[in-house]
Amino acid sequence: MKPSDISPQRWMLLIAMSGVGMLVFGLYLQHVVGLNPCPMCIVQRYALIAVVVLALLAWRLSGRALAAAGLLMVLSAGFGAFTAARQSWLQWYPPEVVNCGRDFYGMVENFPLNRAIPMIFKGSGDCSKIDWTFLGGSIANWSFVGFVVFGVVGLWAVVRALRSHTLTVS
Repeated sequence: MKPSDISPQRWMLLIAMSGVGMLVFGLYLQHVVGLNPCPMCIVQRYALIAVVVLALLAWRLSGRALAAAGLLMVLSAGFGAFTAARQSWLQWYPPEVVNCGRDFYGMVENFPLNRAIPMIFKGSGDCSKIDWTFLGGSIANWSFVGFVVFGVVGLWAVVRALRSHTLTVS
């Protein structure tokens, strides 16, 4: 069986299941191992939740609807990859003064939801600190890899769904 034999819907289901696995592992690291997530880690969790929800939605759709949900999933994966890349950069080149989210909090305080949004994105760890590694990569490094894989596979599934939809309509 080749990867091209697998339907776009099954690829989306695989992305969703992998994303749930990543979320469960992150919660394990937080609640069992005792690692405190930083603000950027929290943002990556929300991007991962969006990837999972949109991949599950795309899994149940076909044609252009799958493509639309898939593209939104790819955008969410891109946002997560951007945040993970920024955190990786902070880990490789730590600043003299740690700042990984306070500017965002300052912006949010100008809006009416100034108490709700900071609570959602509250993290207590240091974004430039490396608390855990696997094969030489930090959590942020592996998160970046995961988001890029989700984005590439999702984009491939979207293209396949559009091609198969165009062939059946013609």
